[in-house]
Amino acid sequence: MNIEPEILEYYQTGKEVERLFTGVYQLERVRTQEIITRYLTDKPLKTLDVGGAAGFYSFWLSDMGHDVHLVDPVPFLIEHAKKHSVESGKELASITVGDARQLEFDDDHFDVVLLLGPLYYLTERSDRITALLEAKRVLRMGGTIFCVGVSRYASTFAGFFQNLVADPRFIEIMNGDLKEGQHRNTTEALDYWTTAYVHRPEELKDEMLGAGFAFEKLLAIESFGWLVPILISGMMITIESRFCARFALLSRSHRYSL
Repeated sequence: MNIEPEILEYYQTGKEVERLFTGVYQLERVRTQEIITRYLTDKPLKTLDVGGAAGFYSFWLSDMGHDVHLVDPVPFLIEHAKKHSVESGKELASITVGDARQLEFDDDHFDVVLLLGPLYYLTERSDRITALLEAKRVLRMGGTIFCVGVSRYASTFAGFFQNLVADPRFIEIMNGDLKEGQHRNTTEALDYWTTAYVHRPEELKDEMLGAGFAFEKLLAIESFGWLVPILISGMMITIESRFCARFALLSRSHRYSL
């Protein structure tokens, strides 16, 4: 399995384990759950979570009665998921280290595939298409795939809003994102993230169509929401459903619908 050493090093710091419960990332968690829930059914669904990190969404879906397999290329995160499974008494169908480009599952096996990470940590288009083709292979006819990309302009907003542009090294990173979509953090600052590909919205759609998927909808997960002060302050969202409802209502004018 080929994963860039800097990506492996970044995710082995453990930052990803609790990320979805801190600060602005809470909105990512709540919105992702809300969007996925729109497509779930009352019957148990065979679900594959590819690049699912320590398994937050896997365990959430399993708690809802779905049959979930978790795959991630980072051994540290998979070991954490296994430990959580043992300590919580919550079992998944399987928890394995694996590569989105070479899935160890039969054809037409799953009702749902989550691809919430691989399309940005696979930096070459050919690798992303391969991952999409693999997801398509294991997904049954009529099944649903959820894919996530990171915006080409995320570092620009973060750079100016958080004054990261005061660091010339960050400006170099930001310019690389804007020009080529290739995010490269050559500094020691973990807050500058790690090696990744950052999409334009139309590119994400094009890659999915290129892999032969029927494309239904492009949705904003965070949009302007990650700039909301209550989230930046690190406060927990205690009224998650109401917050999401208001956010979605205010965002209806966004170019890419919610």
